[in-house]
Amino acid sequence: MDKVRKTFDKWANNGRAEEMEMEHGKNVLKFLKTIPRVQPFTFLDVGCGNGWVVRKIGNEKYCKKSTGIDKSKKMINAAKKKIDNKREEFFHTDIESWEYKEKFDFIFSMESLYYADSMEIALEKIYELLKPGGQFFCGTDFYADNKATLRWAKIMKIQMHSHSKKEWKGFFKDAGFRVKTKHVKDLQNKKKWKREYGTLFITGTKPEK
Repeated sequence: MDKVRKTFDKWANNGRAEEMEMEHGKNVLKFLKTIPRVQPFTFLDVGCGNGWVVRKIGNEKYCKKSTGIDKSKKMINAAKKKIDNKREEFFHTDIESWEYKEKFDFIFSMESLYYADSMEIALEKIYELLKPGGQFFCGTDFYADNKATLRWAKIMKIQMHSHSKKEWKGFFKDAGFRVKTKHVKDLQNKKKWKREYGTLFITGTKPEK
């Protein structure tokens, strides 16, 4: 078992999953509110953890299906126990090797893409899984411009790819996306980096054919 899976299996058991929901929830929900969802859509969360985003989206009026995947089997087991809507589904897999026939309108990932063995391959797969005109929303606090978070890799002792905002945009463009970025800050937070840098959200739109 690789170290990333092992770490998140442990977090699924010790309550860290719920802590992550609390830590990221405010900025994630603030960002999700900016995405227009006024017609039927399908949704995928890459690195869904305990499934809290999948559950929230799955209960929206126009959601046809809300799907979550995660490398941690214990996270997926925890997510399945909390299913409260028939539109929700969860799979134990990494994005690179996942085989899924359907395409999605929206794909989301928060604090997970930089754990991939290859971000290039992960982004190529996400691009393939989107419908033409579909959008991928990727959120990260761990990026080179936000220097206060770079120590996380040493603390966690697992693979974490650190890239600047410019480099993140380059990865998306190389995969074929049209790219936009947005910083979502928590101006009332005690941590300086959350107030001044905040979460970097990269939005990739797959061009219409």
